Amino acid sequence: MSEHQAQDLDQHRSGSGIRTLGLIGTGMIGSALARLAVAAGLDVVLSNSRGPETLADLVAELGGHARAATPAEAARAGDLVVATIPLHAYARLSPAELADRIVIDTMNYYPERDDRIAELDGTGLTSSELVQRHLAGARVVKAFNNIDFRRLFTSARPAGAADRSALPIAGDDTEAKARVAGLLDLIGYDAVDIGPLSESWRSEPGTSVYVRPYMGARPEGMDEEATRRWFFESPGTVLPADRVGELTATTGRAPAGGSRAAITDD
Repeated sequence: MSEHQAQDLDQHRSGSGIRTLGLIGTGMIGSALARLAVAAGLDVVLSNSRGPETLADLVAELGGHARAATPAEAARAGDLVVATIPLHAYARLSPAELADRIVIDTMNYYPERDDRIAELDGTGLTSSELVQRHLAGARVVKAFNNIDFRRLFTSARPAGAADRSALPIAGDDTEAKARVAGLLDLIGYDAVDIGPLSESWRSEPGTSVYVRPYMGARPEGMDEEATRRWFFESPGTVLPADRVGELTATTGRAPAGGSRAAITDD
């Protein structure tokens, strides 16, 4: 990176008001976001349920912009905090530690993994509304839940690129959504606001914008090994903002815990 490019990046980062990203959960989506954030010049504070010492390899890979910490420390350090854990563990998120924070919720409801959650099965409540109810003092924004971890990392493009994709976001706080959109822009994506958390089902599993549009058509007749190789090698498909808007506006609501086409969270 040239000195001029580095200056432009620093100005962009400063203008967004985002310098540090805190991550609670460092599974597939969390690790991809950490890599993208560091590439964009942000600092990252990583945490998981197993302890900072288990993150040594990832911190070493990411370099001087990354450090491992506890979830409480990640919550305090981040200008934005990403909660990227299995949904069944959402109650472990601390309302006190995340009070007054903008929390990015990447979680999806997969009953075969999470068991049945009565509030989501019977009331029409979205999973992000459930998380917001638990984190009453935080401002929750749904994002990064509808793209697989591999395409999330490989499809990022600079602002203005012809092949830049977009991701949907939802939230009840306008300013919080603007901050999250700023993060998306920094790491390589346009953002499409699909409304409040009550509308976040439009990007959940089983809907038209969930995972598959970013992956492209899978060739037929592949065995398990060929499918796995295709998953990691396929460059994916560009999904621009106008197409994301069309898909989210016209999709139907899938049953709670729709098809787990790909794992997108920790």
